[in-house]
Amino acid sequence: MADILVYGSYGYTGRLIVEEATDRGLDVVVGGRDRNAVENQAIRQGCEERVFALDEPRLLDLALEEVEAVVHCAGPFAETAEPVVEGCLRTGTHYLDITGEIEVFERLAAADEQAEEAGITVLPGVGFDVVPTDCLAAHLAERLPDADRLALGFEASGGVSPGTAKTALRGLGEGGAVRRNGCIESVPIGSETRRIDFGRGERTAMAIPWGDVSTAYHTTGIGNVAVYTAVPSWAPRAARAAGLFGPLAGSGAVQSLLERVVEARVDGPDERERREGESYVWGEVETADGKRAVSRLVAPETYRLTKLTAVAIAERVAAGEAPAGFRTPAGAFGPDLILDVEGVERTDEPVIEAGDTTGGPD
Repeated sequence: MADILVYGSYGYTGRLIVEEATDRGLDVVVGGRDRNAVENQAIRQGCEERVFALDEPRLLDLALEEVEAVVHCAGPFAETAEPVVEGCLRTGTHYLDITGEIEVFERLAAADEQAEEAGITVLPGVGFDVVPTDCLAAHLAERLPDADRLALGFEASGGVSPGTAKTALRGLGEGGAVRRNGCIESVPIGSETRRIDFGRGERTAMAIPWGDVSTAYHTTGIGNVAVYTAVPSWAPRAARAAGLFGPLAGSGAVQSLLERVVEARVDGPDERERREGESYVWGEVETADGKRAVSRLVAPETYRLTKLTAVAIAERVAAGEAPAGFRTPAGAFGPDLILDVEGVERTDEPVIEAGDTTGGPD
């Protein structure tokens, strides 16, 4: 039996994961619906291949039965995750993916009992979404166990892959999201900002609907969560203005036009950018009485980090090291999981006592 099936293996991130997995000696099967792309990749990488679409459950099951785990890389995951998870439940195959979509995390969390009964691990978000932030959230929760508020943020270099760009486009018109008192709430995009020092001086940061709005709650139990990204100072105002046109931006005709532009113009970071780039992750927890703790990570460029974390987690899951049921990365392997990745460093500031408002929201 092979270790992993990478479905969507010929996409930008899928290719990186396949290359890393084979370099590390894993027995990999490449898969997807494009026969030419899959077969050519299999020849280049020396892998077995399986060609099928996700609306072909019989072929899906046959492929899943041959592997310990699937690493699902074919988004948009809001459309593609469910059939793969259903196949994993039928065949007893562990499920991993690289999603960052909140609704997908929430749907898969609801499958926890089914996954436990089937004896499989369902572990979405094994890339930059959400491994470093999830591990930092778990670390901060250990530092300040009474915390009831969690803020996370990141500053990343480099561009995005075509798949990531298309997923972002599909979210146009949906606005932002935060978690308040345990419930996920929609907020206008650009409405929540603050100044954050990600490790290189303060930057303007804007709350975005990042996957940790879902996963951090499952990992830490903290009911108030917001996730920020570094942006130019003018970006929140522009985002608020763009939000007025959200319904138009989310229409089918506009989506099709924008996706064609992505296909023609977006390639993703090249090898040099992946090798030389870095990402910076920040987190803060706060208790009801105002005590705060801040920690940071410095990590490789986002896509390089994704291939490293995805393969490391897949290796451990295929070896049977993860508990059955729905799990987040840190929920399965603890907050120090991210420190196993070469090039990652974590630093902690001293706990800040109540009354010190330095670094709070604008």
